[in-house]
Amino acid sequence: MEKKKELFSDQRERVIPQHIPARRPKGGFKTIPFIIGNEAFERVASIGLAPNMITYLMREYNIGLAQVTNLLFFWSAASNFMPVLGAFLSDSYLGRFQAIAYGSIASFLGMILLWLTTTIPQARPPWCNRRIESCKSPTAGQMSLLMSSFALMSIGAGGTRPCCLPFGADQLDRGDKYPKNQRVLDSFFGWYYASSALSIMIALTGIVYIQLHFGWKVGFGVPVILMLFSIFLFLLASPFYVKHKPTKSLFTSLAQVLVAALRKRKLPLRPMESHRWYHHSDSKLVAPTKKLWFLNRACMIRNDEEDQVAAADASASDPWSLCTTDQVEELKALVKVIPLWSTGIMLSTTLSQSSFPLLQANSMDRHITPTSTFQIPAASFAMFAVIALTTWVALYDRLIIPLASKLKGKPVRLDAKKRMGIGIFLSCMAMIVSAIVEHIRRREAIKEGALSSEDAVLEMSALWLIPQYSLIGLAEAFNAVGQIEFYYTEFPKSMSSIATALFGLGMAFGNLLASVVLSTVDHLTSRGGKESWVNSRSINRARYDNYYCLLAVLSFLNLLYFLLCSWSYGPLVEQVTKPKDEEIGSEAIG
Repeated sequence: MEKKKELFSDQRERVIPQHIPARRPKGGFKTIPFIIGNEAFERVASIGLAPNMITYLMREYNIGLAQVTNLLFFWSAASNFMPVLGAFLSDSYLGRFQAIAYGSIASFLGMILLWLTTTIPQARPPWCNRRIESCKSPTAGQMSLLMSSFALMSIGAGGTRPCCLPFGADQLDRGDKYPKNQRVLDSFFGWYYASSALSIMIALTGIVYIQLHFGWKVGFGVPVILMLFSIFLFLLASPFYVKHKPTKSLFTSLAQVLVAALRKRKLPLRPMESHRWYHHSDSKLVAPTKKLWFLNRACMIRNDEEDQVAAADASASDPWSLCTTDQVEELKALVKVIPLWSTGIMLSTTLSQSSFPLLQANSMDRHITPTSTFQIPAASFAMFAVIALTTWVALYDRLIIPLASKLKGKPVRLDAKKRMGIGIFLSCMAMIVSAIVEHIRRREAIKEGALSSEDAVLEMSALWLIPQYSLIGLAEAFNAVGQIEFYYTEFPKSMSSIATALFGLGMAFGNLLASVVLSTVDHLTSRGGKESWVNSRSINRARYDNYYCLLAVLSFLNLLYFLLCSWSYGPLVEQVTKPKDEEIGSEAIG
């Protein structure tokens, strides 16, 4: 009887597995179209709303130019700051899939609220002709609905922007042991950035064209439909995604170092050669460096902590009172780059000046040729900045660097700090060119007798604006790419996720600084009943040329500040390690 049971058991073990289908591995290239599609449709929807927003708010909400510009600065600042918070929540609590899903839904709800302001007459002030009558300002309820839509879209940006790229990488990353892993990831990154550039171009052309020719209801309704399709596309592939569980965030780790150092601030520091520094067994850093020595207390082992560290499970010690040497050095690396990071704030201030060029383009002849009937939409002139940025990035890697290396007979490249500095210089030049073009445009307005007219279109071609847009695009190409490369090379590998977060945070502070500068200029230039430089009903009566000159001066001062910070920072990590590698190589040859 026992033999029969054993035989039956053996047969069952052999037969049953044949009827169980093998599980398909999750992730892989089959999920990438859904992730890239979600990001592409989200970008078209969100970016397509921004260019004409100043026109919508001034015409439909009867808000002054300076107030509208400040409102858009705050919206942009929130949209750049929320990804930092979103990255923290994603890493610590939600995971990337949930962060993208919740962020997409928040953006969708915000776009619905914004669309409702175009369809419900009571959601905005009654229309009026500002030239012949006094217009009513929006009520508190109307502004609350508008601000709620902006807030939801900023929250949505916080969920999607920091997570889409790493979530896509999660689907393809098989570890360093897989020989083609890096090539696969590079291919994904290329497709991701290509789709992002294409999305921006579609938003600045297609969505803008719809808003101008079909009205605000259709123009704001199309992004709602695109955002809904984006969510559907992303959730459709949910069963096939690799979904990593959230772990401890890097932001938490950095906060632990600060708290631990603060708790031990009264303890005397031990010598560097002491063995009483807390570190993991596989860590290369057995003792902290001497730089920013006051943070070293965070990894210094107290007498009452020796038993915990000596235990088999050293992680049982309180991470808020004792940190590893790696954690301490990560925070030091972050603190060290702060001065150079701060130089990007002023550059972000100049790059965010998108409202005034739009008004300039609206007041100029936007035909491509004198005989052409087609007019370039005013908001689409931002395309020239995108074209300059993408063209330079493509030419730099594919043509300029190989050609320069061939001519000099050795590898040639611009390091990250030089690129950042060139970007700041180009932003200064962009403001100078903007001031010159605006001075010429205003002089033409006076000559044509259109000084007090709000809607007058001058004979001067709007193609004059292309150089300043191109310089802005080149400034971003140099500085933005240089900044991110700088963070990636200077930070330990464990801090790679904070690179984009730092760049976004700089953009947020740049938007806030832009608002402060604009409000200050408006307040100072309108004293004594004078016409404000930036808040006149007629663009021709305003003095944007003077405002651009002020930004040029501030950019030049920022360039001097950058040179000082660059000098004090010292050589980059790659500049320090390269000579050592060459020495080792020469010794090996000898």
